[in-house]
Amino acid sequence: MSHTAHIRSHRKPRRSASTIAMRTGVAGGVLSTLAVAGASGAAHAAEPVTQTLELPTLTADLAAQVAQSADVTQQAAASYQLQAERDAAAAKAAKQAKADLAEAKKKAAEAKKKAEEAARKEAAERASRTAERATLSASADTGSSTGASSGTSTGTSTATGSAAAVVSFVQAQVGKAYVSGATGPSAYDCSGLVQAAFKQVGISLPRVSQAQSTAGTQVGLDNLQPGDILYWGGAGSAYHVGVYVGDGMFVGAQNSSTGVVQKPLSYDPPSGAVRVL
Repeated sequence: MSHTAHIRSHRKPRRSASTIAMRTGVAGGVLSTLAVAGASGAAHAAEPVTQTLELPTLTADLAAQVAQSADVTQQAAASYQLQAERDAAAAKAAKQAKADLAEAKKKAAEAKKKAEEAARKEAAERASRTAERATLSASADTGSSTGASSGTSTGTSTATGSAAAVVSFVQAQVGKAYVSGATGPSAYDCSGLVQAAFKQVGISLPRVSQAQSTAGTQVGLDNLQPGDILYWGGAGSAYHVGVYVGDGMFVGAQNSSTGVVQKPLSYDPPSGAVRVL
């Protein structure tokens, strides 16, 4: 036996590797747990500060942005509505303007048509009057020539009785004034003179020329006698009257410029004549 065998060794007994690893793992786990707990504690300690300082700021900004967005949206909606109303008004105005233009064109066309018809009618009436006067003038000239060759004018038999009185009266009024509506003794209009002349012989004639042109028997202009009533225009619609005094002459209250005058038939050829006496 060795001489040292009875002396105990001062070295500590070796620990196995598994024991050391296990202890190391436990220690690491404890440290990790402590680290996590510390971090968690730190986080929990800081959280109230974050909630207290930051959240109100974020909330106010968000509300302002929402309000601003709402205002912009409302303004845009109002603008769109206003534009829509303007477009509708413009469309309505354009439609009305189109209708007014069409109506104006229609009225203008109608007015033009009426004016053309009136012009044609007037031209036809003028031509008819011109032709009638030419015919009457030719008849008067022919009658005058025939009368001249025989020593007398057309229908120039000497007036007697009532006819002579009518002729004498109207010739005595020559030179007096023409006044519309006047019946003498200082002024006359055409029918007023004729009515006053026949009143001298006891014959009551209508007051106006239209009625006087149908007061007696219609006679031809180539068969006139002194005292016959001459008229201008249509029988029943005459616009002027006078008295035939013989020798192709008549007396009438013509107008305000000439007054009562004695003129040849060719001066203003009449349209027809009536015989009352």
